[in-house]
Amino acid sequence: MSYKAPWLALAAASGACAAFNGVFAKLSTTTQLTTSWSSAISSSLHLSSDNKLIEFIIRGSFFLLNLAFNALMWALFTSALTRASSTTRVSIINTSSNFLITALLGLMIFSEKLPPLWWVGAAGLVVGTVVIGRREEDGTENDKAEAVKGTRSEGESPAGQRYRDYETERDEVVDDDDILELDTDVVDQAKGKDVQIERR
Repeated sequence: MSYKAPWLALAAASGACAAFNGVFAKLSTTTQLTTSWSSAISSSLHLSSDNKLIEFIIRGSFFLLNLAFNALMWALFTSALTRASSTTRVSIINTSSNFLITALLGLMIFSEKLPPLWWVGAAGLVVGTVVIGRREEDGTENDKAEAVKGTRSEGESPAGQRYRDYETERDEVVDDDDILELDTDVVDQAKGKDVQIERR
């Protein structure tokens, strides 16, 4: 459990950063909401409501936040990939959190209402990613099983090597016994002839 928790949190956080990245990108470019915010800030500072400098500063700040969250998203995503056992699992969590948080931020900030078809498409994408992840895991397990089977069939396992070493040593011991028996016969013959020989 302690191994799974870090990459899971990192993958979800990277998806959240991707969602905020999209929000700040939208606020820094085309949305009218930023213009209304800059007008309100200008009025509070006793400036003209259409002050372009204030609007430029606000949009520039959102652009910098866009770059910052983009870099943070990639850092978290890469860190999750190095900790997880499957890249597909990281992608599943990242995509799911990105879709969910994007929908919530769009509803809260931009008052966007997503049609049911959007939710169906998002659910289909997540389900498809899960299916692909399971197939990838099954394929990896099959490859490992085939590799182990191939190693055993070729007799390259440590147990097989030890057995072959035992057979070789046993053959050598038998050969030594035969030589010893032959030397004993020679000694007996020599004793019969009263010839002293040195036992080899």
